[in-house]
Amino acid sequence: MTATIETRALSRWYGPILAVQDVEVSLGPGVWGLLGPNGSGKSTLLAMLAGQLRPSKGDVRVLGERPWQNPKLFARVGLCPEHDALYDDLTAREMLTLLLELHGFVRSEADGRAAQALDDVGLKDSMDRPVGGYSRGMRQRVKIAQAFAHDPEVLLLDEPLSGTDPLSRAKVIERIRARGAAGACVVVSSHVLHEVEAMTDRIALILRGRLVAEGNLYALRDLLDDHPHRIAVECSDPRKLSHALLDLPSVESIHFEGSHAVEVRTRTPGDCYREIPRRARDAGIRIRSLTSPDASLEAVFRYLVEHKNLERKEKRA
Repeated sequence: MTATIETRALSRWYGPILAVQDVEVSLGPGVWGLLGPNGSGKSTLLAMLAGQLRPSKGDVRVLGERPWQNPKLFARVGLCPEHDALYDDLTAREMLTLLLELHGFVRSEADGRAAQALDDVGLKDSMDRPVGGYSRGMRQRVKIAQAFAHDPEVLLLDEPLSGTDPLSRAKVIERIRARGAAGACVVVSSHVLHEVEAMTDRIALILRGRLVAEGNLYALRDLLDDHPHRIAVECSDPRKLSHALLDLPSVESIHFEGSHAVEVRTRTPGDCYREIPRRARDAGIRIRSLTSPDASLEAVFRYLVEHKNLERKEKRA
């Protein structure tokens, strides 16, 4: 199967700042999740796929063509940008009709498509009001509607669920999944794992401009299960707590962090989170805080980068 989106050593930098580095992906029809913390390079990558940014190095093909300075390709691509860029003096219907006319649709068809796209995202009763009076969530839905309105073969959605309420979010997710099932190539970026899980099990993880893992979500979850999770515990008696935890099968190691805290390392954090408070209570130890420096996506991705680097070193050896 020919890839709908394909990149080779794709890179983009701004002066000394490297935003995307040597990204190589091959995506076909369906929904794909691009997952990464804020500032990881997701928006820059999508902008290059959409033809808004010229790559500094490497190559990108969308539907077999280079998107940079390729107006004919724009009509086959739908983009929902992360940042707000709406015409506040126009109604939502007027704005989408104008954009569809720029795509080549005649006025009557453009107006009908605009109305249908806005209805699909729950804006039927508000489409004839100026966009400038919309709430943040409504403005987000306008951006989503304009990306879908011309039935593009490729959809690039940058944090599409940001600011939406639960009902709107469910409608948008349903639309995204339907477009993927109909044969479009849909790339959805997010920094929230459960949002991506609701749409697809095929994901790519990006951190600091590098693609650190890609594939089936469940296979990647198996990799994350190997992550040595750290739990930081501030308490009244760290030494006594350490002694109380030594025989726990889920504890791999215990390290003292100053005079009032310990760090517990485990590969089964669920067991530890249950046992630590119970054993502290039985030993008469007062816990001031129970936190984890590994609870963020940034930390998980950092582990994946280290894991990948270690694999490369072992191959060289």
